[in-house]
Amino acid sequence: MFKIKTADMRAAENRGRKILVLGESGVGKTSLLWSLPLESTLFVDIEAGDLAVEGWQGDSLEPTTWIELCNLAVFVGGPNPEAVPGAVYSQGHYDAVAEEYAAQNITQELFQKYDTLFIDSLTDMSRLCFQWCLTQPESWNKEGVKNTMGTYGLLGVSMIAMLKQIQKTRHMNVIFLGILDEFKDENGAKTFVAQIEGSKVGREIPGIVDEVFTMAILSHPETGETYRALVTNRDNRWRFPAKDRSGRLNDVEEPHLGRVMEKMNNKAPAGSNLVHSVPSQDQTTEQDQGQPVPAESSANPAQGHAPTTSPIPIPR
Repeated sequence: MFKIKTADMRAAENRGRKILVLGESGVGKTSLLWSLPLESTLFVDIEAGDLAVEGWQGDSLEPTTWIELCNLAVFVGGPNPEAVPGAVYSQGHYDAVAEEYAAQNITQELFQKYDTLFIDSLTDMSRLCFQWCLTQPESWNKEGVKNTMGTYGLLGVSMIAMLKQIQKTRHMNVIFLGILDEFKDENGAKTFVAQIEGSKVGREIPGIVDEVFTMAILSHPETGETYRALVTNRDNRWRFPAKDRSGRLNDVEEPHLGRVMEKMNNKAPAGSNLVHSVPSQDQTTEQDQGQPVPAESSANPAQGHAPTTSPIPIPR
């Protein structure tokens, strides 16, 4: 049964942020780990990219299969009460994983020390999911011929279910990293897209997470000096993917997740930095002239297919 929450009750809740950080390969996304608290951050290293943070002294996990990722998600997020018996993220799935983890001395009490999951990366997570989907019946028709649409349908459903399961960890911050691809049309106009297997996840993830940042190398408009920054506002001049649900961030922030998260969590009224009036054309031009400009970047194209939906069993 639902209950009505007052503003004070919501303010007293310990709610974590769900953040997606996108950026081209090599821009320094993984190095953002250094800006988070050492003792309370768990590094989920799917990409095997820990060379970028060599010497970091915190705890880490290195899942190598989609099944291991699903097991981690149900353990940290708890069973989904809406899942049917025998389905992924159901009570039965949680109980089986809890028993398996207990045999390795991994308990819920152990996980209570972490308030942040740093997942590197969403791009590689989708690749593990895709490889698992290729082994499932949905990827083949009755004649034994490969069913591409079935594969991408299962991929979309499985990835969205995973992200929503992780979203249930309301007490934890969850930071996803992802590679950003750049495309140019015949007129030279740029479009930026997250490099994720399948188109469904790329379209829907901005609505699942609280914040979307693009980490980019920008250049000062006067000196030409380059620097790394987090672009946080959707209405940015570079058309980078970005969203700030907190309403407390500047359009461009320093690449330090610890300080950015402190800023989002302060008690200033959300939306206090939003402009609720329409500037004149002259004002708009002056603002644009004072903005930094992005340095040149390159990226690889991604592809995907529109999926269908189907129930998801526990991955095996």
